[in-house]
Formats: sequence, C-alpha cells, structure tokens
Amino acid sequence: MTDYLSTGELPDEYQQLAKTVRDFAQTVVAPVAAEHDANHTFPYQVIDGMADLGLFGLPFPEEYGGQGGDYFALCLALEELGKVDQSVAITLEAGVSLGAMPIYRFGNEAQKQEWLPQLTSGKSLAAFGLTEPGAGSDAGGTRTTAREDGEDWVINGNKQFITNSGTDITKLVTVTAVTGVADNGKKEISTILVPTSTPGFTAEPAYNKVGWNASDTHPLTFQDVRVPRENLLGERGRGYANFLRILDEGRIAIAALSVGAAQGCVDESVKYAKEREAFGKPIGANQAIAFKIARMEVRAHVARTAYYDAAALMLAGKPFKKQASIAKLVASEAAMDNARDATQIFGGYGFMNEYPVARHYRDSKILEIGEGTTEVQLMLIAREAGL
Repeated sequence: MTDYLSTGELPDEYQQLAKTVRDFAQTVVAPVAAEHDANHTFPYQVIDGMADLGLFGLPFPEEYGGQGGDYFALCLALEELGKVDQSVAITLEAGVSLGAMPIYRFGNEAQKQEWLPQLTSGKSLAAFGLTEPGAGSDAGGTRTTAREDGEDWVINGNKQFITNSGTDITKLVTVTAVTGVADNGKKEISTILVPTSTPGFTAEPAYNKVGWNASDTHPLTFQDVRVPRENLLGERGRGYANFLRILDEGRIAIAALSVGAAQGCVDESVKYAKEREAFGKPIGANQAIAFKIARMEVRAHVARTAYYDAAALMLAGKPFKKQASIAKLVASEAAMDNARDATQIFGGYGFMNEYPVARHYRDSKILEIGEGTTEVQLMLIAREAGL
C-alpha cells in the first residue's frame, strides 16, 4: 500500500477488495438505502451480507476469526460503502474501530478469545460508550462511575450518541468510567466491558437524527450495573489515554468514509450532468457546471491522498497523529462541500430525499463533528506543529 504514494497504483489484493465491496455496494446496499433512510430502520440483511464478505474481520488476525488484513483494507471498504450509504459505512466503521479494536489493542488473551470471534464474524456488534451529556473531548467532565464491590464493578451513569448500541445483535459496550482519583488529583478513568444483557443496562429510545437514519444510535443508562472485576479493559486508569489511540486510528477510517461520500457526490453529479438537458444541451456542457464538478473531483482526490498517507504511516509503525487529523479534517470538509455542490447541480431533484445527493447532504455534516470535531482537529494539528 505504501507504494501507492509513489506509483499511483494499489497492489492487486487491495484493488480486488475494493472491487468486491464496490459491487456489493452497488447491487445490495444502494437499492435499499433510500427505504431504510426513510423508515429509519437498521439494515440487518445488508449487515449480514457484509458479515458474509468478512468485512468486520478485515484488520484482525485469523486466530481471532479475522481476515488477516490490515487497517487500510478496512478503509478501502469504508470508502466504497460511503459512496452509496453512509449509514451502512458508519455501522462497519464503528463496529470495527470502536467496537472490536479496543479489545484487540488493549484486551487480555481471555477477553480476546471470548469477544473477538463474535465481533469479527459480524454476527455480533460492540459499541464504545465515551460521550456523555457533559463530557466528550473533555475527559474531566466524565460523570459515569465504577466502584469496586467485592469481585465486581458497579457502574452508574449515562452515555449519549453511542453508535451500534441498541441493535438486536449488539452484545457488548465498552464504557469509560471514573474508577478513582489519580496521583495528580484528576479523575482516574478506566474502561470496562459491559455485556448488553447485564441487568441495569438500558439502551434508551433511538435518536431522531438529521442524517445517518439507518445507523443505530442511542443514549445509554447504567443503573447499578454489576460486572466482574476481570471485565476491566487494559490498565486501570489508562482508559481515556487508550481511547485517544483508538480515536487516532478511527480518524483515518472516518476520512476514508468521507472520501467515499465526496466521491459518491462526484459520480452522481457527472452522471446527472450528462443526462439532464437545458436549453438544448446537457448541463455538463456548461462551464459553470463542469468547473464545479472539477473542483469536487479535486477535493475527493486530495482527501484520498491524505488518508492514504496517514494509513501508510500507521502501518509502518511511524507517528501518524497529525496526518490522521489532517486527513479527517480535509476529507470531512470535502464530503460536506461536495454534498452542497452536488445538491446545487441537481437543483430541485437534489432536495428530494430519494436521491443519493440529498442523503449525502444530510449525512455529511456529522462527519465534521463525530470522532473529533473540525475544531479539535485544528487544535491537534497546531499542537503537533509545536504551537
């Protein structure tokens, strides 16, 4: 994959993966996307198809039921899915990056053996409970607590905006909670595995969102939720720090999804500009339309190069925090800008929800917010630059 930046051509195995997912997206995902969006329904059959393709196991070793691939393979799949349905793409991204990856990165062998085969198969989903009504980027605002009681943790608190947390196949939520006071006087935050079948765990009614309507998102309530002490994930007190690593990786994945959305808008606009006629000729013959689409293509290309670069550094074991933030920033803005321009090109049709560009217009805004807002990315980039 690293050769792409110099040759401009992906190795065959990556090209074949992208083609396989592209075909699946066009033949299975796209035909039902508008229906699930309109009805706010989770696309279980589509997810089953993705599971059968092995997409949820792409970056994990075969010993845990994975495909033995890497994170860039996941990104390629997300880009292809993002072209036609961001809800489906974010289900995969969150299921892998936020659901299974923390267990793979920080879990002990017993936790990996218990949970990863279920999650890499795609037949079960996991979620990550970080954000709270008063805490997201601000770890100090975390109010959910976990206290020791004999051989158990007892968890109380609330989480919000948690993806994949209330489906019929959701089996686990990893929760950040205050477990004490650190040596510096700040809150000690740890991560704890909570099976969704645990008494006291409640996935509250789903949100009525602007976009990503086929993605599952709930607030969560924990009321005296009792789990064994061995459900601690990673080192006690390192929960938030470990999750920051997960977010760094996840930003590359969100960038890939965003590039898919940006490219999807280009593809739909090119097709429409060739077919739609006004004043006796296709609207694409007008320089105003052609140049608008050209700028859309430029945004998608630059954003793709940015996430390829970040992924190459990550896979090479080199520092990639700044490049991940750059990729996430550039790609999410490209998705939003392209969605706006595509809607303008489509005119009145672009305002109709059954058209993909309308869904992209509603869906893309959250890309500038989730897994670190634009402002957070700018802060991180400036910090990495030495400011």
